[in-house]
Amino acid sequence: MTTPDLTDAPGRPTTAGDPGALAGLLTDEQAAWLATACGDVAADPGSAVGHLARAGRAVGRTPLDPDLDPAGVLHGTLDDAARARLVVALAGALPADGESLATRLTETYQRGDTPERRGVLRGLDALTLAGKPRDTLPPAVVRAGTTLAADALRANDQSLVAAAVGPFAAAHLDDHAWRHAVLKLVFMGVSLDAVAGLDERADDELARMARDFAAERRAAGRVVPDDVARIAPEAPGSSGTPDAPAVPTISLANHSKDA
Repeated sequence: MTTPDLTDAPGRPTTAGDPGALAGLLTDEQAAWLATACGDVAADPGSAVGHLARAGRAVGRTPLDPDLDPAGVLHGTLDDAARARLVVALAGALPADGESLATRLTETYQRGDTPERRGVLRGLDALTLAGKPRDTLPPAVVRAGTTLAADALRANDQSLVAAAVGPFAAAHLDDHAWRHAVLKLVFMGVSLDAVAGLDERADDELARMARDFAAERRAAGRVVPDDVARIAPEAPGSSGTPDAPAVPTISLANHSKDA
């Protein structure tokens, strides 16, 4: 399995898991809240639950790249990035074996609403992008993270699925799960710009799956999404159709507990 190093990948869009994702985007008040919250978590890991729940109110839910990603689906939102920072602070406050962190992330994800679940997934991205070799994440965190990503990939929420195919997935999902994640995004009409390490991990088997998907769509008289051409240029109908969805069309409106 290829595990691309995405720490400084040229041309890779900034996502909520990037260390500098919030640079210049927060007001002084928002930045002060986040700094205080991270400090609280470092001193008392138990405070993370409350801060993760409050992040949307505290820093807002504006997309990181409103021009190219107006719904914040592909690369995340301010609160996604803030939660990712809180996850990093939590990791630093817990034992290095990762067992406690894995348990807390799993509980937060299972009990949380969609924004909190995205925050956990983006936090796993942040830990992956911490400038370390890919094999330095504790095994317990990798196991928990792959389980949580698999759960997110079964969801129908575009933002949650997109959050599950970031740098952590590129480094740790097995080939079978990763390929099916990519095809699910195509099926949902979510741009493959959400997928970290797409060019590095795309392979002949993914291309075959995309060709089969395109053939089935054509046989049923349905549109073949443009992004099929990115992973299988020779697929039937993959030259693009004007009504194929190229960007996410949903709103990030949800029933967040911190709304």
